Amino acid sequence: MLTFYNEHHGLQPACAGAAPWDGQAAAVGLTLAELERRGLGRIVTPHAVSLASLERVHAPRYLHFLRSAWSDWSAYGPDHGEALPAPLLARIWPPCGAPGAAEPEDFIARLGLFAADSCTPLGAGTWRAARQGADCAINAAHALRVGERASFALTRPAGQHARAAGFGGGCFLNNAALAAQHLLDDGLGRVAILDLASHHGHGTQDIFHERADLLFVSLHLDPRRDYPYYAGHAGEQGAGAGLGTTMNLPLARGCGAAAWHAALESACLKLAMFRPEALVVSLGGGLGPAFGLQGGDCLRIGERLAHLGLPAAFVFEGGNGSGAVHILEGFETAA
Repeated sequence: MLTFYNEHHGLQPACAGAAPWDGQAAAVGLTLAELERRGLGRIVTPHAVSLASLERVHAPRYLHFLRSAWSDWSAYGPDHGEALPAPLLARIWPPCGAPGAAEPEDFIARLGLFAADSCTPLGAGTWRAARQGADCAINAAHALRVGERASFALTRPAGQHARAAGFGGGCFLNNAALAAQHLLDDGLGRVAILDLASHHGHGTQDIFHERADLLFVSLHLDPRRDYPYYAGHAGEQGAGAGLGTTMNLPLARGCGAAAWHAALESACLKLAMFRPEALVVSLGGGLGPAFGLQGGDCLRIGERLAHLGLPAAFVFEGGNGSGAVHILEGFETAA
């Protein structure tokens, strides 16, 4: 397995307050060390991708905002530390996200236009960290097109909660979506994203909500009780041309291995019916604590995914890295 490592991940500040996601830089370092200990393939630095590649998923004005946000904030007023403080994010919120709204000149108002919450910090190194994370994901996808059976984007900040034109949930650029879009742009007709992070990837779902060429399947904590609360329910199935290409399998916290693996079988059946040519896996390390899975359970997950017979690009979405590495090892050893 070829791993693309984001060496700039530590530039992203830790999430503020009691955020429901784990955005700690230590998780990436521990995951890297475990990959090396188990000898799960080469670890390389990604090649930089073009801004046009990011624009295949994200709105150009949003990308411009991210690139210039720290310098704009620095010009706006006095230095307030290493990251934009949470209270500023909550000062001005446009109604329902104001889709298509004009971009205000005032920086704080502009911040509210793109921010989904008040606990995702934006610091001086955010753009650099997020940008190389996108490089990792797109490189991981491209590796499949040049013959790799599996690849892994080891990065932070995570991406699954980032929307086409907004950040939140500790995420700025949607790495899984960028990987999948690259595969489609590179000639594949159908691609699937399997989201196995403990929290629902509502940003990814939203990006492909009306697309027929991308299947999004997610196993996650029940949003009636866990983040992101407003998305990830079983009745969400896509819309328009994408009706039927979204499948959500919410699970109770601590449900245990039997219930989780039963849901995975349902997901695999849906994948088989869709017949994708490649698979992108959003891989969170919080499966064990969230659902009561042990290391052996995570090995079984990797083995089951390998039996799908698809080239797979795995994208790290944060959390405790040991579960993620168990899944990767299971995938590799089942070959």
